Amino acid sequence: MKLRLVTFKPKRPGPLAAIKWRRKKRRRTIHKPRVLVEEELRQVVGIDAAAFAAVESAFGWLEEGRASMPPIMHIEARGRGDVDVKSAFVEGLPYFAIKIASGFYGNTERGLPAGSAMMVLLNSETGFCEAVLLDNSYLTDLRTGLAGAVAAQYLAPSAVGTVGVLGTGTQARYQVRCLRLVRDFNRVIVWGRSAQKARMYADDLQQGGEFEVTVAATAEEVVRACDVLITTTPSGKPLVKAAWLHDGQHITAVGADFPGKQELEAEILLRANRVVCDRLSQCLQNGELQHVIQMGELPAGLAVAELGEMTTGRKHGRQKQSEITVCDLTGTGVQDTAIANLAYSEAVRLGLGFMV
Repeated sequence: MKLRLVTFKPKRPGPLAAIKWRRKKRRRTIHKPRVLVEEELRQVVGIDAAAFAAVESAFGWLEEGRASMPPIMHIEARGRGDVDVKSAFVEGLPYFAIKIASGFYGNTERGLPAGSAMMVLLNSETGFCEAVLLDNSYLTDLRTGLAGAVAAQYLAPSAVGTVGVLGTGTQARYQVRCLRLVRDFNRVIVWGRSAQKARMYADDLQQGGEFEVTVAATAEEVVRACDVLITTTPSGKPLVKAAWLHDGQHITAVGADFPGKQELEAEILLRANRVVCDRLSQCLQNGELQHVIQMGELPAGLAVAELGEMTTGRKHGRQKQSEITVCDLTGTGVQDTAIANLAYSEAVRLGLGFMV
């Protein structure tokens, strides 16, 4: 009997089966994002040399042209509050952050924080979502405080006895604690609109026993007494007058971060020997610098440097102990990308978070 070899050809899948197969294949290849919560992020990044170095480097990335940073996207929530979206892509970093920060000031009446924030971390090669950092503003608070420390590193007098603070909120605390990374000091003097909150602030800050904290009756008392002044309020009118300043003083202004906000009398910027900002285009719209613009331009004779020019050594910081210096900080997306990369890499190393 003759045997015949029969070859069977597999049946080609129909269109619907092919689509299902392709979807299944794609699901297998897409990377699952990691979710990290505030408690985990606090474990991996804090007020230390590594975090300071990350934020300091961020200003240099702007100056060197490594960062692509779009303007802030601002969303008005019809009288309830507002939301800002900040981001920056940095050449050479594995990830970049998109930070969503909200401020709903009616929340305090509900017993909730007025502000909140989170970051979405995207892979720089694929654009896929690598992680969601549910930090409740922790990373924003930290990188803002560290930015103030970077400014002080280049602009504050070498010897600081007293630090003055206007404001009693979260940033009033972070700025002082981060400043300790670059300057020693033994006294803090604070003023706030609420005497009760100012007293609570003083009690909180003194718990570590690092320095004495006193409460001032007026903003003028704070300004006249300090070597470094930190302003952290959401004020819509000047709290600090030029007449109160003295030679050798440095001011870090972080409260003005939106059109209309102002903590410093405009004359202060004109009087200062050296004015620096985090990003000039941003500060001209949102920072203290918006209040000195004349006919759409800075006044003649007012030269403003960006902090990245100092961190890269392209310009000098304080040159004389007698100089009055000012740094206008509005917060940049490149700082968010810097601190998010640091936090995420350490979280992955420790195996923190959960995959979704």
